[in-house]
Amino acid sequence: MHEALLSWSGGKDSAMALLETTKQGLFRVSSLLTTVTRDFDRVSMHGVRRELLERQAEMLGLPVEKVWINKDADNKEYDARMRLALERHKAAGVEHVIFGDLFLQDIRRYREERLSELGMHCVFPLWGRETSALASSFIDSGFKAIVCCVDPKALGRDFCGAEFDTQFLSRLPSKVDPCGENGEFHTFVYDGPLFKDRVGVRVGEVVERDGFCFADIVPR
Repeated sequence: MHEALLSWSGGKDSAMALLETTKQGLFRVSSLLTTVTRDFDRVSMHGVRRELLERQAEMLGLPVEKVWINKDADNKEYDARMRLALERHKAAGVEHVIFGDLFLQDIRRYREERLSELGMHCVFPLWGRETSALASSFIDSGFKAIVCCVDPKALGRDFCGAEFDTQFLSRLPSKVDPCGENGEFHTFVYDGPLFKDRVGVRVGEVVERDGFCFADIVPR
């Protein structure tokens, strides 16, 4: 069985990628890999507190490799910091990275090109899955998640901080992907079939920053 890193946002797609990887039994995940914004001490894009990321990893029984970037990081900085992290794992014999991407071909190509430069390989266990069915499968599998970030150009502010459940899916406008694959929303997973125990959280204040709405998910 090959060892692999898993690109972990803390959201539903990466959780489903981990579940699918576990079921397939082709890779053993040696570590989660997460980008954290240094200035905010929060998971990049999702805005989730670092301590909750670490609590997730603890409940999954996996270490987490945090790739630190600045709040105004451009692609050059992101690529350089990510490369350093990947090179360390490659030197330890890890040659595969698992991603939860679903259908965005340009993102897949970008990942494949960057890893290929390091002699590493991408794995996409969810690629091509129908997103409505995948969203329902996430819920049916017993995962629990909160919507932590919303793009207000796609969804109303009231969706931010909502539970990701069948009611949430039924309220989505038809133009919004059920998995938010186009960046319409992001989620924080706090329980599920792979968790040893639930991550205790509550939803705090919803704020607007950099053109997005963020729900401050607070540890209980």
